[in-house]
Order: sequence, then structure tokens, then C-alpha cells
Amino acid sequence: MAPTTFAQKVLAQASGEPAVEPGQIVNARIDLAMSHENAALVLRSFREIGASQVWDRDKMVILFDHRIPANTTKAAENHKAVREFVRAEGLPHFYDMREGICHQVLPEKGHVRPGMLIVGSDSHTTSYGALGAFSTGIGATEMASVWATGELWLKVPRTIRIRFEGDLLPGVMSKDVILNVIGQLGADGADYRCVEYTGPTVDAMSVASRLVLCNMAVEMGAKAGVCFPDQKVQRYLAGRTTKAYVPVVSDADAPVERTLELDVSKLGPQVACPHQVDNVRPVEEVEGLPIDQALIGSCTNGRMEDLIAAASLISGQTVAEGVRLIIVPASREVYLEAMERGILASFVRAGALVLNPGCGPCLGAHQGLLAPGERAITTTNRNFRGRMGSPEAEIYLASPLTVAASAIKGVVTDPRRLML
Repeated sequence: MAPTTFAQKVLAQASGEPAVEPGQIVNARIDLAMSHENAALVLRSFREIGASQVWDRDKMVILFDHRIPANTTKAAENHKAVREFVRAEGLPHFYDMREGICHQVLPEKGHVRPGMLIVGSDSHTTSYGALGAFSTGIGATEMASVWATGELWLKVPRTIRIRFEGDLLPGVMSKDVILNVIGQLGADGADYRCVEYTGPTVDAMSVASRLVLCNMAVEMGAKAGVCFPDQKVQRYLAGRTTKAYVPVVSDADAPVERTLELDVSKLGPQVACPHQVDNVRPVEEVEGLPIDQALIGSCTNGRMEDLIAAASLISGQTVAEGVRLIIVPASREVYLEAMERGILASFVRAGALVLNPGCGPCLGAHQGLLAPGERAITTTNRNFRGRMGSPEAEIYLASPLTVAASAIKGVVTDPRRLML
């Protein structure tokens, strides 16, 4: 049999085909389907198509994370409708607003395993590729069909392989790596491709850092992003699931559309400037811009290693006058560990506001919207006009270290200046 890529292998397995080719349309069986509050919209479509019951209760995960606690009466009504549906269907994997952000909670709870085909009604479902799954975002009507049948038509994507060499310098994080890649490839540079992140740099990264790479694969148009599973993934899953899994990796000689080799050994902190994620510059080029708000958290950078990195600069310091620093742990598990280790206390003492785990500020739903003319630097994943409030505000994307340094100084700051 001809050598094949990760994407071909997973989709062949899911469709019951001996082999599939890039560009081929397959009818794939879904291993896991995830929805957050937009489950209310999915539910309406589910009922409109006349579905009487879900296809497999154990393969569905529903949770609330975008608007928690409910920020409007409409949001509360949607929450209520979904809760009633969950009870009526007897769905076992429902996480109400207490658990946190979907893309952190699903890996934590052992729902994500290597080789799975996962769909979610959220674009950043690509995150789960960090554990070796093929995962992608779909729309509400598509999800309604999945709820009813457990199947979905998918086109087999072509593959872009990125091999990273070199050790990251102090002050540089995986967020800087992926911002640099997006800046080079552009917002559509990996349109409907599966992006494979490989090489010794990725091998050295933690699972948390790999989640950042895969989370932001969609920001360059990718259908999926993946880091092939290793012993770090095995250790991560050891205490989270007892279910068997078979890792899937590309054949070494599998033909891919494009291969990039990037040396990160001289890479410095990066910043994505308004109003596009691919408008990326070295931090030195934007250093000194005054900020009004700084945010550390989200499904991109709200994990323990992110909070620890930020606290390494902020602890014992004071947030600059006139700057609002918001901390959003990605999940209750992260929140509790950060609290027990005194990290949240160090943020609060510095003048930060710690929010419940959730997505509110990232998508501009609540808990920290920007006013016209304001400027924010944030660890989130999108900086489109109006993303976090007023369309007349500016959003800069950066790593937890860069955001922390900027919050202390009150202007966009190279974190290496505070690490001397």
C-alpha cells in the first residue's frame, strides 16, 4: 500500500475505506461531537430535521463556556433549553458552567485520545490535534446531522508539514512560534489543509504548548492541526482515561503538498497587530504602545504553564496605573491548582482581576469589553475588528510573557527586558 498521511489514515479508518486520497469526499463516522452554548442552535436544527433521538449518548459532550454566568436573558434561556434537552436525553457528558473552556475541559476529562475523529461546533476544535486526534470545527446544522446520524461528509485535506528546529530562547513561548508561522503563511496559507507540526522543537514542547499550536491552526485556514503523540501524551492521558487508543502518524515518506523547515533558535517574541492575526511583527517593532487592558487566559493560553510564566514576571510587581489586567484560567482544574499554589493570589496582589474560567472576554460577550479608542494586548487567538468589544478598539495578540510584561509597564513590552 502506498504511504499515506495522518489525515488520510484517520479518514480512511472513519469511513471504512482501505485508503482515501486528498480531495476525496468520504462519509465519516464521528468518534466524538462537542458543542458549547451553541448547542441551543444545534438543537433547533436537530428538531427541524425531525430527529427523534441522538445517535450515541456516550459520544456527545456538551458544556457551557462562552457566556457564563449567563450575561443576557437570551443566554439564560438558551442555557435552560440545553439543560432540559440534556436531562431528557440522559446525556452523561454534560459540563455546566462550573468546569471551564471546552478546549481545555475535553482533554482534561479524557474525552480526547490519539487517532480519534472529533468535530465541534467551535472553530478552535482544531486544538485536540495536540493529542494526536483529527479534530475540526463544523457549523450548527452540520452538528445537528451528526447528533442524529453520527456521520458527516468530509473532504480529505491535503497536508502541509512544518518541521521546527532549534531551542526556544528565554522569553519565547509556543505562542510566538505559531504567530510567526501564521505571519509567514497568511490567514489563508493553510486553507483546508491538515497542518502537521513536527521536529525536535515540537518534541521538546509540553502538551500545553502543543495545544497552542493546534488551537491556532485554524487562524491560517487549516481544517486540522496535529502533533503526533509521544510519551508526553501517554503520560498526560494516563490519569485521565482508561479507554484504549491506537496512535496514528503519517508515514515518513507520505507525499505532502508542502514542507516547511523553520529554525526557531533565533526567534524573539511576536505580536499580531490589528486587525488580522497574520499581521505579525517582532515585539521590538511595536514596543512602547500604551495599553488600556491586558488579558491572560482563553483556550489558547489559559493553562498552568501560561499562568506560571506570567506570574514569574508579575509576582511582587504592581500592574501599571490605568491598565486593567484580567486573568482567565482555562478550567476549574487549572483555577484550583493556580489558587492552591498561590499564583492567583500573586495576580490579585499585583492588581489583577481573576475571572471564572470561560470565554467571555475573548469573544466580546462580557467580562471585559473594550471601548472605542482603547487598546488591549491579550493571549487570545483573534484580533478582528470588534472581536472584544468596540470595532474602534485595537487588539494585539501575544504570549503570556509579553502580555504580563506589558501589563507591568503599561505599554507593549518585550518580556526579555524584565528577565535580565
